[in-house]
Amino acid sequence: MLLELQSTIIYGPIQSRRIGSSLGVNVLPPKVKTCSFDCLYCQYGWTDFALVETAEYPKPEEVRKALETALEELKEPPRWITFSGNGEPTLHPEFDHIVDIVIAVRDERAPSSGTAILSNSTMVHRPEIRKALAKLDLRIMKLDAGTPEMFASYSRPAPGFTFDRLLEGLAALDDVTIQSLFTKGTSGNFSEENIAAWIGCLKSIDPVMVQIYSLDRGFPSREIEKLTPGELEGIERRLKEEGIPAQAF
Repeated sequence: MLLELQSTIIYGPIQSRRIGSSLGVNVLPPKVKTCSFDCLYCQYGWTDFALVETAEYPKPEEVRKALETALEELKEPPRWITFSGNGEPTLHPEFDHIVDIVIAVRDERAPSSGTAILSNSTMVHRPEIRKALAKLDLRIMKLDAGTPEMFASYSRPAPGFTFDRLLEGLAALDDVTIQSLFTKGTSGNFSEENIAAWIGCLKSIDPVMVQIYSLDRGFPSREIEKLTPGELEGIERRLKEEGIPAQAF
């Protein structure tokens, strides 16, 4: 079953299997999937790019007030305050300003919390986005494909987002964690050709960690299947043999 889209700016805290207690910050429109990808495995279902083009984003001051209220109501601060939500956070036209706001509220209301983002990496080619991302404590960036062909068929980006530009942006971002979701099936990315090319891409990016996982929630495509724990661990071992820090979940 697919997940319901977030209806509020702040949600959680939730217990993430990769980063622990996380208070979500959704800077995207409520109940509208707003993403530059149409991934086969998305827990929110398919992307309507026509809706993305007409999206109305929350104002920065709305984000400030919502976060302040949420932190006041929590008995203890979350481990992370995380940009995530209904799609790709960096699509917000004032993303850099909102990052400054979230950090300021964190410093005042929850100084022990870290700031993080879950991003699909499509906007990382922009210097102003990389500058904003660099202010966060944890940058978890998506990379599921090793070739332009797999990128087109598996991540299914909106027109104008290219694989080469995404890789160049990731390579220019310091201290990046890469998150990669692998699936089998007729449209999956679990192939020797893709994995070998993906490892080559990782070497050019030089991430501090690679998080590997497979399907755990609902997904829209009928042409992909979940990997076994052994298959995920095999990718992890292969990365470590190449000197790339990795963890399978």
